[in-house]
Amino acid sequence: MTDAARPGSVLVVGGGVAGFAAVRELRRRGFEGELTLVDPEGLPYDRPPLSKEFLTGDADAHRLLLAPPAWFAEHRVALVARRVERLELDDDARPRAVLDDGAVLTADAVVLAPGGRPRPLAVPGGDHLDVAVLRTRADAERLAARLHVGARVTVIGGGFTGAEVASAARAALAEVTLVSASAAPALAAVGPALAARLHGMHAAHGVDVLEGAVTGIDHADAADSAADVPHTVHVRRPDGSETSVTADLVVAAVGIVPDTALAEAAGLAVDGGILVDAAGRTSHPAVFAAGDAVRRRRTDTVPAHAARHWEPALHSGQDVAAAILGEDVSDRGAPWFWSDRHGVHVEGVGLMLPVPGGRIVDRSVRGTVVASFALDAAGRMTGAASVDDPMAVKAARRIIDRGIVVDPDRLADPDVPVKALLRG
Repeated sequence: MTDAARPGSVLVVGGGVAGFAAVRELRRRGFEGELTLVDPEGLPYDRPPLSKEFLTGDADAHRLLLAPPAWFAEHRVALVARRVERLELDDDARPRAVLDDGAVLTADAVVLAPGGRPRPLAVPGGDHLDVAVLRTRADAERLAARLHVGARVTVIGGGFTGAEVASAARAALAEVTLVSASAAPALAAVGPALAARLHGMHAAHGVDVLEGAVTGIDHADAADSAADVPHTVHVRRPDGSETSVTADLVVAAVGIVPDTALAEAAGLAVDGGILVDAAGRTSHPAVFAAGDAVRRRRTDTVPAHAARHWEPALHSGQDVAAAILGEDVSDRGAPWFWSDRHGVHVEGVGLMLPVPGGRIVDRSVRGTVVASFALDAAGRMTGAASVDDPMAVKAARRIIDRGIVVDPDRLADPDVPVKALLRG
């Protein structure tokens, strides 16, 4: 793209990792035009630590920042701490973003990076204002203030966020109940053996694990200061029996859904996310989208699976910046993620669900599974996950990206470094 064809101005909506990555990559690639980032929370900050070290008090708000305040002035990025109420897209005019104070911002190109919002807990009482969720820094601050010795905390959802919140609550010496709809909620991400080990850590650290589906939550009248049970969570067990859990604090951690409201209202194509091509282009030529809110088209009509983790969000922001400038989008390898709970560090890469004819290979040390690997029918690795061994996942990622066929017996042998299998 010639300099004359490049947009003179870009407006980025959303201050998470995807939005900030787009801004930073535009400047890194030499974009000299007007650059504006709009987010009601102001300075862009990182979200994953909110359920980890920020919730436990091991990191403060300053450490969450994706860049210091001075960076934005040095790189001529205007920060607007407002909310975009609507996006106006006319064929014969530049896109316009109307803010919550009535101001209007225009730009040659717009990047939507609104991220996700907590999935609603669709049961009676699930929408009560005192049911906590964790998505923003303010959410984490409110939650952290209520985690203390003896507090009765019920976490609904056994996925990564729910597990991390339960771990943080136990670290604060709260009495914790984790309600999980599955006996192995991380199975799709880390494989059955590691999922069972990780889920079993809760009970080992004093968390009361309750398998079942929440059917409703009763809330005491806030005016009744004598009420000893602020919340009662009702659960249906797998055998059909009913049980109840009392709590001072209920946390809903049942996943996120893409925040597509702005895109839908503007008439952009949406189907389980804002539909984009490989470079992040939406159905409007001047609008791009990145991060947890997007879903890539596999073809012109069929949407593909969305990978909603930190690294894919980072890469999508970088790819959008390249596309805006008419430059090639980088090839991306297998997606990577991480999680922390009860003092252990979990990493994974690729896809751990077995494919037809494939298999899962577990690596154990003294009877404990420390890593799992997914192989396809030809013996090529498609996914890997480990506990406290990031170097194994790093090597596995290279094996996956290169399409190397591996020996299952050597893969299962803990005395064989995973990086040694890079030679096939």
